[in-house]
Amino acid sequence: MNSSQAVPELSSDDLRAEVMKEYAEVAVNPDKGYHFHTGLDAVQRLGYEKSLYADLPEENINSFAGMGNPFLGGSLNPGEIVVDVGSGSGFDSLIASTMVGSSGRVIGIDMTDEMLKKSRRGAELMGAAHVEFREGLAEKLPFPDEFADVVISNGVLNLTLDKMETLLEWARILKPGGRLQIGDIVVTDPVPQSALDDISLWTG
Repeated sequence: MNSSQAVPELSSDDLRAEVMKEYAEVAVNPDKGYHFHTGLDAVQRLGYEKSLYADLPEENINSFAGMGNPFLGGSLNPGEIVVDVGSGSGFDSLIASTMVGSSGRVIGIDMTDEMLKKSRRGAELMGAAHVEFREGLAEKLPFPDEFADVVISNGVLNLTLDKMETLLEWARILKPGGRLQIGDIVVTDPVPQSALDDISLWTG
């Protein structure tokens, strides 16, 4: 298996600024229309069972902007500790909270203030005291080694410059035998350097 990856000539700080700008807009103006699917349309396209999100606040569904369905990799178990990397509107975190129950714990990590505000509001509306949302980066998680039973993520790995470094960071916080369940974009064909260096193609 070839683990090499193409490297763009982009600054991490510049990329993060553009990503934050884009997803802040999704948080405050979810119906604007984007070059990626959002809201209930995206949820249905990605095969989420309605029972999973039936009790979620509408605003958390509306600002959903995932690229896959991490729960297709399996359900979560009561009592598990789950970290949601790039938790966005809190959609997947809130679903996870219903799976792990009050004996479990879910922590969403995101770098966008507007998304954090929306996800925290959703947890309050659901009375989900075992869910919290923290500011942080996908590439540098604020947890000790072997912290989580499960790491979930949805459409976030593709927004990081160094995929291998990011995956190693996610693996670091997993307990032995822990699980990584992600939904994301996979590109099988070579990407031209001109496209790699185009920051506008990285923000969704």
